[in-house]
Amino acid sequence: MDSIDRRKFIKTSVIGVAGLAVSGQHVFSAITPSPTKESIPQVLLGNTGLKISQVGLGTGTVAYDKSSNQTRLGSGEFTRLAQHAYNNGLRYFDLADSYGSHSFMADALKHMDREKVQLCSKIWTHPNGSDKIVPVEQTLDRFRSEIDTDYIDIVLMHCLMQDKWTENRSYYMDALSKAKQKGIIKAIGVSCHDWSAMAEAADSPWVDVILARINPFQANMDGTPEDVNTLLGKAKQNGKGIIGMKIFGEGKRITDEDREQSLEFAIKKANIHCMTIGLETESQIDDLTKRVLRLNQS
Repeated sequence: MDSIDRRKFIKTSVIGVAGLAVSGQHVFSAITPSPTKESIPQVLLGNTGLKISQVGLGTGTVAYDKSSNQTRLGSGEFTRLAQHAYNNGLRYFDLADSYGSHSFMADALKHMDREKVQLCSKIWTHPNGSDKIVPVEQTLDRFRSEIDTDYIDIVLMHCLMQDKWTENRSYYMDALSKAKQKGIIKAIGVSCHDWSAMAEAADSPWVDVILARINPFQANMDGTPEDVNTLLGKAKQNGKGIIGMKIFGEGKRITDEDREQSLEFAIKKANIHCMTIGLETESQIDDLTKRVLRLNQS
């Protein structure tokens, strides 16, 4: 599926997903920076040396044509949402070039302490660097300019869907490694949408971080929860930082019971260090924060 058109893949993969619905119309107002009394804890991300919030705010819900449910809120409301997440301790923000969320995050960062924030972005890749008309170095410079930051904590090769990527993505791997050496990036890795790609990532010494689909329902996953969890356990033993995604099955399992079961699985059973969830309202952030704090204490 390497030849699949990027826009077509993203749109057909998510266009029918309801996600977590945005309720009502939002009006931007002044941001209040006061943090909540209790907040999401920070955890060590494998051997990366990074401390990252146990839950991060995803910005790619129903993402296509460089937009998402989060960016379609508009810059002011996106900033308000991101600030609310920050105040609740969600200091990890999951971005991507294909989500169009870089410039929105730049506005939100103006209200945050950059050193307390962990940013992840993703670069789309092709076999043998077939899109290398624009060098990776220039793409990373664009990312940093759009986000208005000197460095990006994590950069992943986006949506790997086949094995042998360590052979046919060497162009990107070499460029990302050089950027890491220069301090432009702190950690590098892959976002996986395929079992074979994830198995290769678990063993690859190049990989610092794996973004993997996991939930207790096998909804939009690359294998059974048991098999994926075992593979991620192996990756964890190899020092990889593991970030879980599709925790609510890409918006397919969002009843109260489903969310509780999903979060309990992610926190207590899954071989992940942290997770990213595409929240769209402040009330969703508050609900998730309460659940995560309670589950951590139980």
